[in-house]
Amino acid sequence: MTGNDKLTLASPITLPCGITIKNRFGKAPLTEGLADGWNRATMRHARLYGAWADGGAGLVVTGNVQVDRRYLERPGNVVIDRGAGGDDPVAMEGLRAYARAGTRNGTVLIMQINHPGRQTPRRVCEAPIAPSAVPLKLPESAFARPRAMTGEEVEDVIARFTHAAKVAQETGFHGVQVHSAHGYLLSQFLTPLVNQRTDRWGGSLENRARLLLEIVASIRAACGKGFLIGVKMNSSDFQQGGFDSEDSLKVAAWLEAAGLDHLEISGGNYEEPSMMGSKTSEGAAVSDSTVRREAYFMDYAERMRKVTKLPLMVTGGFRSKAAMEEALASGALDMIGLGRPMCVETDAPNRLLSGAADRVGAYEKSIRPAKAGLGWFALALIAHGDGRMPDVAMTGEQAIAAYLANENATADALTGREA
Repeated sequence: MTGNDKLTLASPITLPCGITIKNRFGKAPLTEGLADGWNRATMRHARLYGAWADGGAGLVVTGNVQVDRRYLERPGNVVIDRGAGGDDPVAMEGLRAYARAGTRNGTVLIMQINHPGRQTPRRVCEAPIAPSAVPLKLPESAFARPRAMTGEEVEDVIARFTHAAKVAQETGFHGVQVHSAHGYLLSQFLTPLVNQRTDRWGGSLENRARLLLEIVASIRAACGKGFLIGVKMNSSDFQQGGFDSEDSLKVAAWLEAAGLDHLEISGGNYEEPSMMGSKTSEGAAVSDSTVRREAYFMDYAERMRKVTKLPLMVTGGFRSKAAMEEALASGALDMIGLGRPMCVETDAPNRLLSGAADRVGAYEKSIRPAKAGLGWFALALIAHGDGRMPDVAMTGEQAIAAYLANENATADALTGREA
């Protein structure tokens, strides 16, 4: 599957679990904010994911589904909770409709499952948890100070991820992607800057990676060999003394030994948001040559390929068909992850495969200021969920205002948050 210059974007790929993905395009996970007041999937998810399935991506990864409704990444998250009402019939049917839409057209659909840890906004959580009581280096008005988790709470997280994976399997998803990147809880356990524990969950890299590896093992035991288990992991946190690229290479090798099926490479966190493309995977400023190659994390993928045969998806920066084909031919990666372009162009894979387009994401250049991007793209997903086209003429300032208004209204509508 690697090092073969005959590979094309249309080439299928069979993962270790036995599932075959019809082409080399993966729709990367993007937070949607489309859940109802009980954090349940709705027809807005079915509409959006049906459009992505019809759009031609061989693999579609959902936005992060939370495993504990007390701790949300944002107010509109879908939640699969072990607590009261976690598997109510309406919630389960919402997930089934979501899966039916997202798996049509031969699409492989996997659910990204997550726990935000300390990266949960104050508007939805006043008492976040983390491996250790290390606050974010961000305004406390936005993120409350976390408390250190007990050993029992760490064990509970394993059970919650496993439960969410079983529900995903039961409702028609082909697999899950365990989110261990971007500074969320599992990523927090990996970095010594946040994980200052002295028990079996902290200290050495082996101990810091234990939670991630035990979650993968628990899901495999619960869901069986034919269930796709992926992980999203940082190439680096890009912070002095944090989880670095050498650590990441070691954890990737352990994940391969644990029987992982798929690894998506990213980087950064809320404090150092390098997943937005401002740094390379080694933490240096992006050079002209890296920009020409487009993929932010391509250099790291080349290093990882030397230590693991795991099927790799690289997300971040790909825009031209030529760069995508060149990256595949290099053998450093197996799948091209597309995120932002598919927020507007849900059919980007079909257009690239058919020759109708040789480049995607042209509208992105008009989004100013750059920091408005997250809100702008989040609003685009909401538009698709509502059955309308995104407003590509929206300015950055308009996007910031509309996004904040939506988040506040969604937070106000949450029902039974303490259940």
